[in-house]
Amino acid sequence: MRMSVYLLVLCLALLPQGGEASDPPGCTSPDAVRVAEEALEQINQDRKTGYIWGLNRLYDLSHTPEQGKDGSLYKLTIDVMETKCHITSGKPWKQCEVRNIGNVPVYGECQVSAYVHTQVKLQSYSCTIREVPATAVVDTCPDCPTAENLNEPIVKETANLCLQRFNEESRLANYFTLENITKASSQWVVGPSYFVEFTIVETVCSKETDVSELSRCTPMDCQFAHRGFCSGSHVAREDQFEIRNPGGKRDGLIQDKKPVEVKCEIYEPQASSVEEQAHAKAGSVHTEHQHHNHTHLHPHEHLHSDSPSPDIILSVSQNLGTVVNQPASPRASPAGSSCPGPRRHNLGLRNLRL
Repeated sequence: MRMSVYLLVLCLALLPQGGEASDPPGCTSPDAVRVAEEALEQINQDRKTGYIWGLNRLYDLSHTPEQGKDGSLYKLTIDVMETKCHITSGKPWKQCEVRNIGNVPVYGECQVSAYVHTQVKLQSYSCTIREVPATAVVDTCPDCPTAENLNEPIVKETANLCLQRFNEESRLANYFTLENITKASSQWVVGPSYFVEFTIVETVCSKETDVSELSRCTPMDCQFAHRGFCSGSHVAREDQFEIRNPGGKRDGLIQDKKPVEVKCEIYEPQASSVEEQAHAKAGSVHTEHQHHNHTHLHPHEHLHSDSPSPDIILSVSQNLGTVVNQPASPRASPAGSSCPGPRRHNLGLRNLRL
């Protein structure tokens, strides 16, 4: 009897503290999913071009406790999907809508290394992305728009028409100019319809600038320049193609036979936000000429220097990873327990598993 009691006490002593086995987390573990979500947030913050990615699923992971430390090193494979938010917006990915089948969807995967203690700290990443093939889109949705080459003249003309309408109708202080066309697609509606997405940047020209001088307007080259992201469309007809002057002013009679739609988001420059925070923290009191009303897109007269004041610290990309665009290739089966995790999106595609 004494021997039995002794063996029972010995077994209890050998159990891990808390009486729970120390199995590594699997792909369905809330802790592992949290690491994947926070690592993806940091990946989006590190990137400077393209669109914000959302998490589709945790495909695989390994978990190694660091000897002599309280933290652990996670190696993750995560499946991502492009959202409608551009990187310029700086939005958290959970606030962004994943592109649906009609918005030229993009998907991919990332190999991620992250150190986890009380917080998740991204170490490195390597991502591969690609568009969903047009054949897969048309097979599921024959009437959905399909991708267009960004260098096509009609795509560039569509972007310019949309920007012209934005400049004409906006109440902002300065004109904006086209920076980059980021996505384009087409669809037959009542005619060939073209859809574009593009980034814009504030110029040095105020809205008071004479139309004849607009071709000389250059992008504002300082840290307080505002940037924006636009989406627009127009229906083109061979015998009806409305051209406006660079300022968006209509020359003569309005031609409504070919409507142009555009919607833009303008983002506050980081330097402005950081400066205002620094001023608030210091309790500074400024005169009218010292205070920069960046929120209202003031006429930019360079009353401040092109570089921020000494108390302004701007975040800088750490360049922790790489992104390449290439077709999907076969990958190894996951090794982690309960991996892969469940997908959050598949867009209803019939012949393609994202």
